[in-house]
Amino acid sequence: MVMGSLNQEVETVVIGSGPGGYVAALRLADLGHEVVLIEERERPGGTCLLEGCIPSKSLINAVEIGEAARHAHRMGLSFGELKVDHVKLREWTEGVVQTLSDGVKGLLAKRDVEVIHARARFEDSNTLSLDGGGTVSFQHCIIATGSSLNRLPEGIDPSVWSSADALKLPEVPGSLLVVGGGYIGLEMSLVYAGLGTEVSIVEFFPRLLMGADYDLVDVMVKQVTSRMHEVMTESKVVSITPLGDAFDVVIEHDGKTIEKRYDRVLVAIGRRPNSEDLGLENTGVVVDDRGVIATNRECRTAEPNIYAIGDVANGPMLAHKASREGKIAAESIAGHKVEFDNRAIPAVVFTDPEISWCGLTERHAEETGVAIKVGKFPLSALGRARAIGRTEGFVKIICEPETDLILGMGIVGPHASELISEGALAIEMGATLADLTDTIHPHPTLSEAIMEAAEVAAGTAVHLHAPRR
Repeated sequence: MVMGSLNQEVETVVIGSGPGGYVAALRLADLGHEVVLIEERERPGGTCLLEGCIPSKSLINAVEIGEAARHAHRMGLSFGELKVDHVKLREWTEGVVQTLSDGVKGLLAKRDVEVIHARARFEDSNTLSLDGGGTVSFQHCIIATGSSLNRLPEGIDPSVWSSADALKLPEVPGSLLVVGGGYIGLEMSLVYAGLGTEVSIVEFFPRLLMGADYDLVDVMVKQVTSRMHEVMTESKVVSITPLGDAFDVVIEHDGKTIEKRYDRVLVAIGRRPNSEDLGLENTGVVVDDRGVIATNRECRTAEPNIYAIGDVANGPMLAHKASREGKIAAESIAGHKVEFDNRAIPAVVFTDPEISWCGLTERHAEETGVAIKVGKFPLSALGRARAIGRTEGFVKIICEPETDLILGMGIVGPHASELISEGALAIEMGATLADLTDTIHPHPTLSEAIMEAAEVAAGTAVHLHAPRR
């Protein structure tokens, strides 16, 4: 519904219907609480569903099917020339998004969660004003407003694409410059390269995907670079000048200033929390200089009856982290003794090959001086990887040297996004190497690589010739 001048009193209000907000609302409803959900957009689901994770993974899946077809001749299967109908592909992606958004809408309706489409701002710690008129008074509030793409620098032409623009698939350009070698830039680079675009990447730092362990990234970079026209690290864009149906771009690279022309330019420069213009200054909620709302382990802010979850709160901007926090906030409001005490939040980059990790990384262990033991198992030694023709990559297990307690896991290879959950479960349960090595993994599967990596770390490897303890 859309509010008019109505003034409403509710038990709990949730601001934002993303993977944190709608999950919090549903959990509260299941716990018997009266819930009102306030959402600016016409459709529920938040950035992840509407213009992030879901449309990007739909496009990535389409591209991976095309890549599989291109390389199937190695197995004796040949196809004709691949043709891309970007309009039909866009319609397919929009259909996926619409179906899932309708599903969220249906879940909210079945739980009798009232949805108000409006912009909400705090008048005080117990009252929200709505831009369409009216107020909502509440006992408890959960802020789940998510994040937005960082603003483009001043002077950048509005025809330069953001990742949200690129996901709408307005066209398949002949050439594309992607500014930013993080996970968003890399995923979009692979999408457009797979659709036939000549893609170049500019990254300011010395390496792509700076946040992950280098050995995982190196495997991915070797594969990705072969699909790109050019990858320029330790480089920066000086200027972008629109020129009719193209862009002239000045780039500093290898100590030189060069000028190149591209049909399209995509700038992927990260995200920022949506904490501005919420009226938080009228409450006791504390916001840092990055726009992040301070919370405790219950997801409670400095204002005891106001909670914050997801991208607007501290921690990685990941949908699954937001959903977990949504449940914690809901249960805390219901009087349950809960807190966010998770030891592992899986991270996934949907490149080809995929990269995933959870828990302690080798880089962090080295930076903090934590003693670790590492076991690696290459997919090239795995039967299933050979059978599907995807032998690039490996699994590594990071554990405590004295106790063999599993501290972290990293995977690069096909279906890494699906496999990493075993690592997260192992870390949450306090599992040791023996728990993994003694668990029977089905053969032939990619999951066997997890067991094999644990055996390498334990010094009991059978399928690799490695020194034994």
